[in-house]
Amino acid sequence: MRKHLICVAASLLMAAPFAAHAQNKAIDFKPGNPFSDGFVAGKTLYVAGQQGPDDQGKVTGTTIEFQTERTIQAIQKVVEKAGFKMSDIVNITVYITDLNDVPKMNGVYKKLMPDPKPARATVKVAGLIGDAKIEISAIAVKQ
Repeated sequence: MRKHLICVAASLLMAAPFAAHAQNKAIDFKPGNPFSDGFVAGKTLYVAGQQGPDDQGKVTGTTIEFQTERTIQAIQKVVEKAGFKMSDIVNITVYITDLNDVPKMNGVYKKLMPDPKPARATVKVAGLIGDAKIEISAIAVKQ
């Protein structure tokens, strides 16, 4: 019996690194793209910079409010597809092309992001792909 328990324990210890690695997975990786929309590593989800595209993948809407709402919705899709919740987000990075738009962006952000709000950095950039006004990346951790 003791030999059996030792063999089972050794098997579990040897399998542990493989089980942890098996939890890692790409979220919405499309062959040909140089990135995934998200990546789960253990209990952490890294959400790539998201914009608010329409169903054809084009950024639409000229207002920062519209683009912010669509961007947060895009983040929510990645978060939920990975099995996380919006309340699991612990860090956000906002890339914005016009600092004058920050108050309007904040108005939408405050309504759509759950409390307590995650830590956040806001960075002014010269431009974004697709003439977007905003792009947001996120990190979520399961408790």
